Amino acid sequence: MIKIKEAIVVEGKYDKIRLSSLVDATIVEAGGFHIYKDKEKLELLRLLAQRTGLVVLTDSDASGFKIRRFLNGAIGPQHLKHVYIPDVYGKERRKAQPSAEGKLGVEGMTTQVLLEAFRQAGLLCEEGAPRTGRPITKQDFYEDGLTGGAGSAQKRQELLKRLGLPEHLTTNAMVTLCNTMLTYEEYREAVSSL
Repeated sequence: MIKIKEAIVVEGKYDKIRLSSLVDATIVEAGGFHIYKDKEKLELLRLLAQRTGLVVLTDSDASGFKIRRFLNGAIGPQHLKHVYIPDVYGKERRKAQPSAEGKLGVEGMTTQVLLEAFRQAGLLCEEGAPRTGRPITKQDFYEDGLTGGAGSAQKRQELLKRLGLPEHLTTNAMVTLCNTMLTYEEYREAVSSL
């Protein structure tokens, strides 16, 4: 079991159950889209975000990204850290049918995948020190054809697949995550192989 000082918000109770067997942290379930109207829970999340920081871990489908965007706006990105799970297609054991997009959610991820997602977000730093060196910027994305040009969206999708990240990431989230999980040299290598 790993210890995380920040509180973690997940979509639902099965995600909370899955995560509680892996991490020692305060885990709060958003209740899916009910978070939009649950003012008390939103105030609790704001309080946790200000006191300890808040980790957002949602499914990698469109609904999960809507909840992420809502929390970014309602709480403020300066208090949030995002953990992204990769797009893994399949169906959770407890469900009769796969989700609408056919992707596994947090509850269906293996321990190794979840640990890697936390590591990529900078929450399991083996050395205990932040990454140093030249940062990856939006200008790099532009110069490498990942933004602002013909075919840039397709190149971003290829890079997301190569890095094992979900397809719904925004460009800003991609830059942040690349800085967390890659050195500039590793980024250059990944882009040059596209």
